[in-house]
Amino acid sequence: MSQQPPDRSTASPPARPDASMSLLTNVMDHSLDEGYAEATARRRADGSAGMPRTLKAKLALAAGLVLAAVVVTLGAAEARVSAPVLAKEREELIDRIGAETSAADKLESEVDRARDDVSERQRKALEKHGGDQGQLVALLSGATAVKGPGVKLVVDDAKNTDQGGGGPRETTGFADTGRVRDRDMQRVVNGLWQSGAEAIAINGQRLTALSAIRAAGDAILVDNRPLVPPYTVLAVGNGKRLSTAFEDSADGQYLQALKDTFEIRTNMSVQEQVRLPAAPSLIVRTAEPKAADTGSGAADTGKGTS
Repeated sequence: MSQQPPDRSTASPPARPDASMSLLTNVMDHSLDEGYAEATARRRADGSAGMPRTLKAKLALAAGLVLAAVVVTLGAAEARVSAPVLAKEREELIDRIGAETSAADKLESEVDRARDDVSERQRKALEKHGGDQGQLVALLSGATAVKGPGVKLVVDDAKNTDQGGGGPRETTGFADTGRVRDRDMQRVVNGLWQSGAEAIAINGQRLTALSAIRAAGDAILVDNRPLVPPYTVLAVGNGKRLSTAFEDSADGQYLQALKDTFEIRTNMSVQEQVRLPAAPSLIVRTAEPKAADTGSGAADTGKGTS
């Protein structure tokens, strides 16, 4: 029986999994540059590779190691010595900041007491010299606290509103953010005055004829005092009539548009009684009361007299 000759044909080797990544494969297989590889081979051939063998080379290596250890030791010692000094300076700085903060708080308290004293003296002067009209004048000027029926309007930023920077509202009166701006509060206050409010306060800040609502960065200031949202506006007046008139006014519709478009949160409710504090002392530097005319032929110069 004849035997079949063995199959001597060699099968082709299987393809490498990384055959398509020839560039990466070449980098991995030849990670060392050929020039460096030849230099290393020459050093191995002449015996210069590896640790130094001569006494001079060994002494040089030991001297280098000792020098490095000395540098590291000196650096650590200097850091250890300077650490208490830096800590002491930091504590002194913290103490100075605390002392200055306490001094500023004390001065602010003195200013508040002086302002309250001036306001009280002004109210007494109005009651003494104004007769029956003294209380009315004090009420209209904001120099005395008031109470009565009215409305409560709460205005707040939209939920999840970024409290970072942002430009002012555009010429259309709106912005692409849900933050309440100073001009929004100006329109709210002006709308309430126009709708019949007799006294208004925002977050406990009583408004007068000299009050100003403006912005400082992202904060809203009322008489140079920053406010924090939500902004609670209390207005004294006929509650139902005041609420209806404001909602029907252009400023009320403006506020409603902010709510519908930018999800600014607003809530107005009629209150049986609201309490408004007195405003800080009013300082008049230019205006003077005008004397009554003594005759029909008196010329009006436009300048007041006291």
